[in-house]
Amino acid sequence: MDDVRSSASVHTPLEVRGTLTRLAGLVLEAVGLKVPVGSQCLIGNGAREPVLAEVVGFSSDRAFLMPAGDTHGLSSGATVTPLAPYRPVPRVGQVNKPPSPNDRGALRLPLGRGLLGRVVDSHGNPLDHLGPITHVDIEALDRQPLNSMDRDPVREPLDTGVRAINALLTVGRGQRLGLFAGSGVGKSVLLGMMARYTKADVIVVGLIGERGREVKEFIEDILGVEGRKRSVVVAAPADAPPLVRMQGATYATAIAERFRDDGLHVLLLMDSLTRYAMAQREIALAIGEPPATKGYPPSCFAKLPQLVERSGNGLNGEGSITAFYTVLSEGDDQQDPIADAARAILDGHIVLSRSLAESGHYPAIDVEASASRVMHNVAGAVHLELARKFRSLYSRYMKSRDLIQLGAYAAGSDPETDRAILLYPALQRFLMQDMHEAAGMDDCLMQLAGALQEDKAGREAPNRQARPNQNPYRT
Repeated sequence: MDDVRSSASVHTPLEVRGTLTRLAGLVLEAVGLKVPVGSQCLIGNGAREPVLAEVVGFSSDRAFLMPAGDTHGLSSGATVTPLAPYRPVPRVGQVNKPPSPNDRGALRLPLGRGLLGRVVDSHGNPLDHLGPITHVDIEALDRQPLNSMDRDPVREPLDTGVRAINALLTVGRGQRLGLFAGSGVGKSVLLGMMARYTKADVIVVGLIGERGREVKEFIEDILGVEGRKRSVVVAAPADAPPLVRMQGATYATAIAERFRDDGLHVLLLMDSLTRYAMAQREIALAIGEPPATKGYPPSCFAKLPQLVERSGNGLNGEGSITAFYTVLSEGDDQQDPIADAARAILDGHIVLSRSLAESGHYPAIDVEASASRVMHNVAGAVHLELARKFRSLYSRYMKSRDLIQLGAYAAGSDPETDRAILLYPALQRFLMQDMHEAAGMDDCLMQLAGALQEDKAGREAPNRQARPNQNPYRT
């Protein structure tokens, strides 16, 4: 009798199945399926493998699903079976953590140190032909955001290895910045420089909606053997369905969050935030959401902060995520709706100029249009004053550049402009850097001071050698 009572007390939910009734463009419609938004489902496809799909909306008794794979071969009347709320897809050599009541049937994928050195897709499947992924846990991707009052503020500078950024756009550990650029101006090269030279424990790279060939090039040509050992690459190329592209960005962020929770300092590089927004636009328009600014529905602008706010410093100083999100400015328009929205929610922006790139100036960082909103919190007073003088002289020259090139400027008209003309070659040399050259923070500050101290003959100030802990330009 006790056995019967104990069996009756076990709650066994009934399995709910639906029927596929419509396929229109990117959206699948099913009836008889009552599961929450975000649930994962398998759609029967005859002799082919079932198609994985996610519930993205509903209307009355119809559920809207977005496929995560090829829909070729699907037919009306196919069975739609929800995955059990806490039943992950079985994987070899992986540990499944007990489910949390807050998971609510969300997608659960491998997270942990076993991902280091690996290249995976948006579903956690390896792409590098190095065998199954082991020593990881299966956890839900959707996490509760950290309380803003519990986060540590950004107070510690981060050495990125890029001279222009270290000296003039100083980054703080736990900061989130946007890399704004048009196509073909060197943003991938700049990301590679930061991936190689930034002082971080772990690097998580999310290649979202970009060219497929960039995956192998980024790993072999940019990360290299040493860089790959401390990196995780999540690839969701442009030919992947929109749901997979969005999931890739979420997965990369969840991987970074897991390493942050382990007390590590993480560098998150996501290329690009614009492709993530475009994927959300495809999904939203397909299920009938009305378009707004330049065809982007309101949900696109709501999704961006939900993704970005997950990065940053952790609790009690244990771990951090410093994130760089590339933002594609269509037609080099800095007022593009996604660029404008990203600029408002990030802690700074680095703008790459096409005119500088076309003149052979790399990295093509436009220091006049760029800003770091936490530089005053992480840089010393002397450093800030040197950066202010540099910006002032550089901006003064650029404003008078047309007059100077036409020969219409008369020397002696303005002492500050005369000094800017004299120092401009040194300022330009300071901003240029070879992609294989690393520039440490202390060396950057010494070179910044030297560029501002050249005399009228154009000779550089004496090169004072100082150990990192004896730099007179840091406070």
